[in-house]
Amino acid sequence: MKVIRFVVLFASVIALLSACSSPKTPEREIASFTFLDQQGDAFGLSQLEDTVWIADFIFTNCETVCPPMTSEMAALQEEFKKNDLDVQFVSFTADPDIDTPEILQTYAAQYTDDQSNWHFLTGYSKQEITTFARENFQTIIQKPEASDQVIHGTNFYLIAKDGKLVSEFNYVDEDYVHDLLKTVKQYTKQKN
Repeated sequence: MKVIRFVVLFASVIALLSACSSPKTPEREIASFTFLDQQGDAFGLSQLEDTVWIADFIFTNCETVCPPMTSEMAALQEEFKKNDLDVQFVSFTADPDIDTPEILQTYAAQYTDDQSNWHFLTGYSKQEITTFARENFQTIIQKPEASDQVIHGTNFYLIAKDGKLVSEFNYVDEDYVHDLLKTVKQYTKQKN
């Protein structure tokens, strides 16, 4: 009887562990959008057509994850330049009521000297970005009433040339840069 219980328990643990492994992100098409970048110019999906791009969600007065995320994004920008990979970077503000193009411009300048392929976006309402993030990236954006901080996802999202989200990466994972670089190389070589 103990052996049967052990076998059932062992099989259950194996099933649970395999269910917890991270499956490949299903490809999801990003809905068309046009917002404002840090220059105050309209920028959206049409400017990213036939381009591999990496997106994240940040806000400028963030006291926790955004500074390291933005530093990581800046490091990725340098790494991709070094590897001669044509990649665009898009940082959506999770706090559009505060983050105007001017504020995003100042914030961007703290992290990069080259904003030619890095777009910090605003120009939408809190509700619009909450819905956009949930429906396109399956991530949360929520600003509690009693706080100036915003709860948001911390992954980097890889979007292929066809406008589909193909993978996501957690910037705190030890091997994420290697994995992301390998995946970006695969998608930048692909033709539509």
